[in-house]
Amino acid sequence: MTRVVDAPRRLVFEAWTHPEHPPHWMLGPEGWTMPVCEIDYRSGGAWHFVWRRSDGSEMGMRGVYQEIVPPERIVSTESWGGDWPETLNTLLLSEEDGKTTITSRVRYPSKEARDAALKTGMKEGASASFDRLEEYLRTMA
Repeated sequence: MTRVVDAPRRLVFEAWTHPEHPPHWMLGPEGWTMPVCEIDYRSGGAWHFVWRRSDGSEMGMRGVYQEIVPPERIVSTESWGGDWPETLNTLLLSEEDGKTTITSRVRYPSKEARDAALKTGMKEGASASFDRLEEYLRTMA
């Protein structure tokens, strides 16, 4: 997934890595909140997010940071639990003329696992989160 936002890279990096920020933007479709956002931001540190829908249902994911190169690269594992396989996620941030290109890559263990994830509405949820991120970055500036 790639998105260009009108904000400096340092601000995008902060929005991604400080636990007070993701609950404002990393929410997917309308109607979700993030009551749990734990980030131990260091190589080998863990992260844990829980989303809650307006009907009270929840979903969570967690992972471990593998590589951190501020403010340009974050590599971490991601696990939704259950039958979902663990993925390796790479976030790349590059800046040009005050705008940041966000590139998020998710490596699945198989094409079938990737296709199953895409059928969940992941693309639409990620797109909504990126839209919200761009709005939120304006409040951080």
